[in-house]
Amino acid sequence: MTVLEVDKKLLKELEGFGFPLARAARALHYCGNGSLEDAINWIVDHENDAEDNEMPLIAVNIEIESPQPDHMMEEVEKKAQEKRDQAYQREEEEKKPERNREKVLHRLQQRIHAGKELLEATLTAAENERQRFSAARKAEKEEVKRARQKIRQKIEADKVERRRQLGFPSEKPVTLNPSKPIVQDKMTSLPVMTITKAEKMRECLRSLRRNHKEDDARVKRAFQTLLIYVGNIVKNPNEEKYRKIRLGNPLFQDRVGSMRGGIEFLELCGFEKTEGGDFLHLPSDKLDMEGLNAAGFLLRSAMTNPFFGLLGG
Repeated sequence: MTVLEVDKKLLKELEGFGFPLARAARALHYCGNGSLEDAINWIVDHENDAEDNEMPLIAVNIEIESPQPDHMMEEVEKKAQEKRDQAYQREEEEKKPERNREKVLHRLQQRIHAGKELLEATLTAAENERQRFSAARKAEKEEVKRARQKIRQKIEADKVERRRQLGFPSEKPVTLNPSKPIVQDKMTSLPVMTITKAEKMRECLRSLRRNHKEDDARVKRAFQTLLIYVGNIVKNPNEEKYRKIRLGNPLFQDRVGSMRGGIEFLELCGFEKTEGGDFLHLPSDKLDMEGLNAAGFLLRSAMTNPFFGLLGG
């Protein structure tokens, strides 16, 4: 093992600066015990050398005269401090990228966490909105269903009331021809329906509406005109002028005569064409006040009921 000869005074000064004894001895040895500044420079230059934990043999009996003024000591101490500061700064600079990476990673984790929270909040809000829309849609369907049911009930009630006022049975009676045998071919085995004059009038008005469904205003005007003819006869059954209509009258032709079903309805009310075909005439001996009242009721229903002519029964 090599024995290191060092200056005892310089060795104590290096130890006073906080340098380890082994490193201070090697520094003095390798710089030839030149000066305190040379020893400190050697330590700083070799600070990254592998540490040698084995304590060297040190001969400190030599005395090397190296008188140095006080200002030189101060300068050496100042340089040593600068070296330490530089080493600390280099160490801090080396640590800075790592710290920056940690900051960036922390910010990234915060953003990811905030993004997850925002996504969860968005999904929750969307689900709540979907549930509210579904509930509103369901309530709307239920309301429409109840409204339709009320309309159906009202229509059925109106049908029953009209039949009652017209003296019709609640259901159309079905009668079989008793003079025919029970076993017949397909054409003769169908039931025969009893059809009254009022039912023929109703079907005539329905046909008129269906034939001119594209011109609802004209249909309504025809119903109003027919109601005037019928109403005048009911109020004045003995007045001949109300029981006679000139077919060539432009007003009659525009309102009733040109409408398919208009003249047919008047004929069901009892009107007949004269021999020359110029007039429609209702003979006094064929006045049917009950039938005319029924015709007036049907005309008023046709004008006020929006479903007239659109529903069967």
